[in-house]
Amino acid sequence: MKVDLKGLTLAVLGGDERELVYVPNLIGSNAKVNIVGFDNCKPIKRANHYSSIDKAIDDVDAVIMPMPGTDTEGRIRAIYSKNKFYFTENTAAKLSGIPIFIGVAKPIIKRLCFNYSIPLIEIAELDEIAILNSIPTAEGALLIAMEETPFTIHNSNCFVLGYGRIGVTLANTLKSLGANTFAAARSSKDLARIYEQNLNAVEFSRLGDSISKADIIFNTVPSMVLDENILKNIKKNTIIIDLASAPGGTDFQTAEKLGIKAVLAPGLPGKVAPLTAGKILARVLPKLICENLRV
Repeated sequence: MKVDLKGLTLAVLGGDERELVYVPNLIGSNAKVNIVGFDNCKPIKRANHYSSIDKAIDDVDAVIMPMPGTDTEGRIRAIYSKNKFYFTENTAAKLSGIPIFIGVAKPIIKRLCFNYSIPLIEIAELDEIAILNSIPTAEGALLIAMEETPFTIHNSNCFVLGYGRIGVTLANTLKSLGANTFAAARSSKDLARIYEQNLNAVEFSRLGDSISKADIIFNTVPSMVLDENILKNIKKNTIIIDLASAPGGTDFQTAEKLGIKAVLAPGLPGKVAPLTAGKILARVLPKLICENLRV
């Protein structure tokens, strides 16, 4: 059922190809949408284009920021503008009490939102978005693997570290391509599910015992799992594809010293399938906005 956003004014601050997909959908849901950071692309019909954040956020009901959010200094990702846009103390002061929807918030954003009583909704980890985004993430990970290896996925030994939303989709995709798929997890529940899926279950505590078999390792865990002790057991021609948020779960410096290629590849949906990623946001954002504004 289509969500009606009539009477709401939303500000979209920066973004990439995904915003070009979901902003028209918000407008189609009867919201008034102010946008900043889109001066170097084809104008979005019926959106109100602004050159400054201050003007765009006047009298808004909610603010939407990009999935990657900002850098550590608060600069907002805006690939369609040569201008630099920052989320500052003054910006936060004007938005007290106004909810902000963002993919992942850096500490500076979290601090400013806390200081000015701004409801902050980080949407990247919400099941509705994360599970759907696991599809382009898995496809993007396979793309990297095929580009970086001289052999097929089929019949190769692929390790998936972590059996969460991305890990489940990726492991099943690898299995469907004929890979010898190993999935590592900590909980007995996840290990049982891995076994039930006819995958090779690996306890994280015993990862070092079997990791030497790996041709390709996909990490989805956002904490250090591929440390020096584990890396020493990995073959030099193995490739590591780390899908976790920066800085990832790999000791990249040690991997380089050992001659093991390791690629950090977070945020794949917006890079390899921005149209699909935008459609996911178009599907989910109106509902989230209504829930948080109690429309």
